[in-house]
Amino acid sequence: MFGIDFSQAGLFSFFGQYAYQPELVYGFVFLFMLLSAVGLPIPEEVVLLSSGFVAYLGAHPQEFPPPFPGAVPVEMRTLMLVCTLAVLFSDVLVFSIGKFLGGRLMRHPWTQKKMSGSTYSTILKWFDKYGAWCCGIFRFTPGLRFPGHIACGMMVPAWKFLLIDICAILISVPTQVWLVATYGKEIIATIKEFQIILVAVFVVVFAVWWWRRRQAERRALP
Repeated sequence: MFGIDFSQAGLFSFFGQYAYQPELVYGFVFLFMLLSAVGLPIPEEVVLLSSGFVAYLGAHPQEFPPPFPGAVPVEMRTLMLVCTLAVLFSDVLVFSIGKFLGGRLMRHPWTQKKMSGSTYSTILKWFDKYGAWCCGIFRFTPGLRFPGHIACGMMVPAWKFLLIDICAILISVPTQVWLVATYGKEIIATIKEFQIILVAVFVVVFAVWWWRRRQAERRALP
């Protein structure tokens, strides 16, 4: 697709050539996030990390000199905002597809392939067990993100999806960009550990909420 290598090394190399063309970087981030959101094999996390590294390059002109005097680099805070909005827009787009076209979409062969077998079974089990919290869980599970957000559109009110999804995005997206833009490639291994910690924290928060709800239901019983 586009002749671009979407591996980690490929995306780092691709974005690196546009370190002093910020508008192109922001545009590619939006494009890749949209394509990733609809299920194409473009790893969202790698897009975030590689674009963050471009901001790192621009912040260290002594190590990575600009192509000409006065060249404008990718700016970290702008990139954090662009990545956050791109991810949110992509999630809302897929949610909206599920909400307004869910029934018709489920009859399409491509969707049936995406939602078939263990994937569909897992989504139903998670919804049965976790309810609307799945909106956040799917954000941290790349393989289930697209079909999961389609299912969210069919099962979850829009306000609840937005609330949970925005919280999950703010926890994970700008932090990853900031870490790589500040510390460079050396921080990537730590970020992967950080992502595991984020998922664990999310699970703990859910467990506390679920336990309190169960306690309240038991107290309400005659």
